[in-house]
Amino acid sequence: MSSWRSWHRPLVVFSAAMAVLAVVSAVGLVVDDRVLVGAPIWAKPFKFSVSFVVYCLTLAWMLTLLTRGRRIGRRAGHVVVLTALVEMVIITVQVVRGKRSHFNTATAFDSALWNAMGMTIVVLWAATLVIAALLLRTRIADRATALAVRGGLLIALAGAALGFLMTLPSESRQAVGGLDAADTMGAHSVGVPDGGPSMPLTGWSTTGGDLRAPHFVGMHALQLIPLLLIALVLLAPRFAPLRDAGVRLRLVRVAVGGYAALVALITWQALRGQPLIHPDAITLAAAGAILAAVAYGTWRALRPTAPTHPARNTADKEPVA
Repeated sequence: MSSWRSWHRPLVVFSAAMAVLAVVSAVGLVVDDRVLVGAPIWAKPFKFSVSFVVYCLTLAWMLTLLTRGRRIGRRAGHVVVLTALVEMVIITVQVVRGKRSHFNTATAFDSALWNAMGMTIVVLWAATLVIAALLLRTRIADRATALAVRGGLLIALAGAALGFLMTLPSESRQAVGGLDAADTMGAHSVGVPDGGPSMPLTGWSTTGGDLRAPHFVGMHALQLIPLLLIALVLLAPRFAPLRDAGVRLRLVRVAVGGYAALVALITWQALRGQPLIHPDAITLAAAGAILAAVAYGTWRALRPTAPTHPARNTADKEPVA
């Protein structure tokens, strides 16, 4: 791994700033008892700042892998920093005002802030897409590393794109309505209004579907799949099969396929208005099939490759008496 000193500096500095904001937000969670849409008002900046810490640090490292298009990659990194900064400023301003940042069209000012957030999210996604395209063209010597980086990025882009579904309420959400429905445009939940019973920490609905679940899980493929490869490399001295680069590559293939299937499954579950923690029989059957496929793929990946023997030359055979 390259030295952190060569990482994209603005992304690293922004990550440090988000770490500070996470601490401030944590203090806010303790000292500020205000609740907004069923959650502590400082929960959103806390979760977003922590997410941006890991997101931007990962991109800062990935940009060091570029062998071509480095200038374009650095500029795309600058765009990520700028758009993420705008988004976090809006979220924090709205918390101070005691207002929703997402989906809020109650006043002209709130609507303008929400529209600005929408534009920055689109630009941030596009900048990440540029980085992904550059990395797809980059020659990375280790095939497992190349797959972990590219697979994680592509799944993360798909997960981020799921956020756009939240701005387009489905017919079921429009029929149900919701908290301050006249003053909002879009929602996290499917089949129930935002602000109802929810899971601790994440805030995901426990009575209906919640698009934040696949959005979160998908985006963090960016970190989890490369971290899996790092774990395989660290375990290689203790487990002989993992010393084989081919085995590690096959295991990463299984991980990428399984992770993509998981994101697809929980997206389907959310769009059906089903809580993540209350799957029905069909969802459980699909999850079981994915788990079985991953288990089988892992078993096949760990099997030693049969050695190939050159064909024997009949001329070398001993003559038959």
